[in-house]
Amino acid sequence: MLLQSKFPIKYNERQICLINYLKCQMKPGSNFFKSKYIARDTGLSSKEVGTNMALLSEICPDFKIERYSYSNSTTWLVTVPQV
Repeated sequence: MLLQSKFPIKYNERQICLINYLKCQMKPGSNFFKSKYIARDTGLSSKEVGTNMALLSEICPDFKIERYSYSNSTTWLVTVPQV
């Protein structure tokens, strides 16, 4: 018997890991996350974080993800879209 996933099939394991991480870390308002700290907390590499955050910025309706700046590591601005 297969278990029903709560995520659509369009997300890979790394993307699901990032979505879960963001859901746990989000606070009301704008949130800033550095790739190197996301990588440290999730066990992914910084490159995996950057690649998958960029993909999620295009396909994930749960968050509005924007590349904000780059200094020592990419900083991502993450907000929850208003309905």
